Amino acid sequence: MTHVNELIKTGYKILKQNSVSTYQLDTELILSNVLNKPREQILTGLNKDLSEEIVESFFKLLLRRARKEPIAYIFREKEFWSKKFFVNNDTLIPRPETELMIEKTSKYFYGKKPFILDVGTGSGCILLSLLKENQNSRGVGIDISNKAIKVAKDNANKLGLSSRSKFYKRSIDETLVNKFDLIVSNPPYLTNSQIKNLPQDIKAYEPGIALKGGNDGLDVIKKVIYKSKSILKKKGMLALEIGNRQYIKVLKFLKSNNFRKVLLVKDYQDNVRCIISVLEN
Repeated sequence: MTHVNELIKTGYKILKQNSVSTYQLDTELILSNVLNKPREQILTGLNKDLSEEIVESFFKLLLRRARKEPIAYIFREKEFWSKKFFVNNDTLIPRPETELMIEKTSKYFYGKKPFILDVGTGSGCILLSLLKENQNSRGVGIDISNKAIKVAKDNANKLGLSSRSKFYKRSIDETLVNKFDLIVSNPPYLTNSQIKNLPQDIKAYEPGIALKGGNDGLDVIKKVIYKSKSILKKKGMLALEIGNRQYIKVLKFLKSNNFRKVLLVKDYQDNVRCIISVLEN
């Protein structure tokens, strides 16, 4: 029989040898997942024996992590805005900085009944989190990936939000007849050179189509801004997540398309990562 502490030490060693920087945390999370017990509980019972079946399941997941597959894809879920979202490699893994967009935009619509469009919805985490925050809101999520739309619909069902959300396979270039109070988007914004230098766990596993923003990273951002002019209501709001050091160029493009800046949202490293603006008619 194998003890918990033996298994954890072996896990540390394997992940460390494979240059996984979070080797300790990831080993413990994988064992916690296999045992279906909180990580803290496992670490207080280090001398417990484990069955062969558990050991086998543990190594199966550990070796996936050793090949740099992200933990979120291994577990098929990621916590975002205090809710667990189903994710797979048809969608980007939700990031903590995107929660800043939820925090700021939801405040503007407190007590109102916004109709929201989420462009490039992926797992649906932005739209569904906003709908959770405001019980009177409704929304539409669009994405060019059929598989991503399926994931978003699954998450809407899981969170009990199917009646207030609709998801469609559609590009921002296609005609949308509705007028929205709020458009949100976390579009692809990485430049071609940034894509080449991405860590293996992103480059090899996350969907490239959701990352590539062209030569300057602004191809899709500009499309979203330009298209939003015709589908936002008067004084409608546009919230865009952007890449590091892009905000000056994006602000310029917003201004030339009749948008007025309301707020620059900084991430935890003090970089502007989201711009909230209003359409001036």
